[in-house]
Amino acid sequence: MSEFYGKGDEAESIATIHRALELGITLLDTADMYGPFTNEVLVGKAIRGRRDQVVLATKFGNVRGEHGEFLGVRGDPAYVRQACEASLKRLGVDTIDLYYQHRVDPKVPIEDTVGAMAELVREGKVRYLGLSEAAPATIRRAHAVHPISALQTEYSLWSRDVEAAVLPTVRELGIGFVAYSPLGRGFLTGRFKRFEDLPEDDYRRHSPRFQGENFARNLALVAAVERMAAAKGCTSAQLALAWVLAQGEDIVPIPGTKRRERLEENVGALQVHLSRDDLAELDRILPPGAAAGERYAAPQMQAIDR
Repeated sequence: MSEFYGKGDEAESIATIHRALELGITLLDTADMYGPFTNEVLVGKAIRGRRDQVVLATKFGNVRGEHGEFLGVRGDPAYVRQACEASLKRLGVDTIDLYYQHRVDPKVPIEDTVGAMAELVREGKVRYLGLSEAAPATIRRAHAVHPISALQTEYSLWSRDVEAAVLPTVRELGIGFVAYSPLGRGFLTGRFKRFEDLPEDDYRRHSPRFQGENFARNLALVAAVERMAAAKGCTSAQLALAWVLAQGEDIVPIPGTKRRERLEENVGALQVHLSRDDLAELDRILPPGAAAGERYAAPQMQAIDR
């Protein structure tokens, strides 16, 4: 709604959040870096007078400058507190329900970061703790300091690497899994047929999966999903979301959208039933590793699974 995916519209964004609450969606996911900083302000406006309807999640760790500069990752205790206080102010709330470390800081022991986060829990500023894109060993170390309630990582039909080690780890520890980009950054919706369909200011133009030969190869995968969706009488987006939902009750997808129309389409995924044969067919179409290209450009790939 605030950055990366083309121009936003604040009025439509707030209306979309309000419609989500009407439809029974309760989890709202933001981060201090989105905007930067402005998405928390937007969410804060949208939930004013509706705070009791929302499980509010935000994140810290990806440091941004006032002019949008990317300044690395921080997880030192002083920054944890500073970031939390700033998020509370922007959101206009007294407590954050779920507070994530957005990316792990390799220069700071995870025990120190989570220890500082745990202090925020004791002070009532945060209710539950989460990590994002953390490696299994890091998750275990963090969970030993303070219970980790949620692990957020990309997961979709075209990003299934978490199935090897991350999902088994969080399930062993009783940690919920929050799947971001469950629609493959929009690619699985079938909306994009050419690279030029992406807005000029859209960050996906720099994503390896949306470029050159990778785009063409991934388009062929999506075409197969589209054919299956048509046969089931649903959209490709609904089929992709239904697949994520079918992976377990402990998995919560967070599809992002800027418009009520797409929100309502996404919610329709709840009505899509996938049989064992359907799931087997989707495994055949998009097995782990099927997507062409890395999830992120090289610098961003260095910040995940650590």
